Formats: sequence, structure tokens, C-alpha cells
Amino acid sequence: MSVEARPAEVAKTVPADRRTDFEEFVAARSDRLLGTAVLLTRDRHLAEDLLQTALTKAWFAWGRVDGEPEPYVRRIVVTTYLSWWRRRWNGETPTAVLPEPATDDGQLETTQDLRDAIARLPKRQRAVIVLRYFEDLTEAETARTLGCSVGTVKSQASKALAKLRIDDALVDPDEGERS
Repeated sequence: MSVEARPAEVAKTVPADRRTDFEEFVAARSDRLLGTAVLLTRDRHLAEDLLQTALTKAWFAWGRVDGEPEPYVRRIVVTTYLSWWRRRWNGETPTAVLPEPATDDGQLETTQDLRDAIARLPKRQRAVIVLRYFEDLTEAETARTLGCSVGTVKSQASKALAKLRIDDALVDPDEGERS
């Protein structure tokens, strides 16, 4: 059946109990998957688009998913994110007027500095950091999700952490002056 098939036609091809399983999965896991997508894309609206695209792909394959579906859908999220580099348009158009900051709380500033530093990482390294340290996946689970070897996960994590350690936004200026 083609991707252009109407939702009602597709729904008829998936047994009712599997539809219910999918709906329950989406209700239970969407927030966690959206959090992953936000960390990957650095933009809530783009993350929502990414998650919607991933869930659509998962829906069409739902009848073939055996076992726990979250790793399967998480892999769809990550691979879809990694393939989006092929798109010509990759972000918003900057404006002359910046929005006012929500607050100048130090914790929010530190969190934003970390998010900005992660955003400066190459996409593959960013994906490894998000999956390993924010999703708390093992190296093997991360490798399966990204479709690469455990060694690749280790090297990408090592390179990413090295870059984060020297990122100007994360370096404490007082630490550098100690003897």
C-alpha cells in the first residue's frame, strides 16, 4: 500500500488490537520521545515535526513491530533526524529583534549554555551524546539505535565530550586561573 493511502484505508489494514496498542504507545511515550527530538533538533517545533514524521513511519510498520516498540521508534526518530541534513532548508530565518529572555535565573542560563554547546557538535556526535547521557542508553543500545558499532559510539562520545570540555560557554573562567 502506498504512503499516500488514506488514513481510513490504512487503519483497515491494521488489526484493531494493534491500533489500540499504537494509540496507547503514543499516549505513554510521546513526551519522552519528544524530549529526545528537542535535544536533537534544538527547536521544539522542529522536534514536533520530527516526532510526527517518526510516528507516521512507525504506524505504517506497526504490524511488523515485535517486542518493545520504543527502541524501534527511537531509532526512526534518530535516523530521520540524521537524514534531514539532506534538506536544503535547515533552520529558521534570523530576525533583527530577539525575543526577551524568560528569566535570568542562573540555572536556566547554565542549561541553555549546555544545550548551545551540544548544538555546536556535529550531528552524529550530538546524537550519541543525547542517546547516551540524556536518554541513558548503554553503548550497545546506542549503537543499535544509530546502526553503527559500539566502537563508533565510544569514539564519537569521546570526541564529543572532548569538544564539550573546551567549549567556551562551559569552561569556568575561575578554573583556568588555578595553579
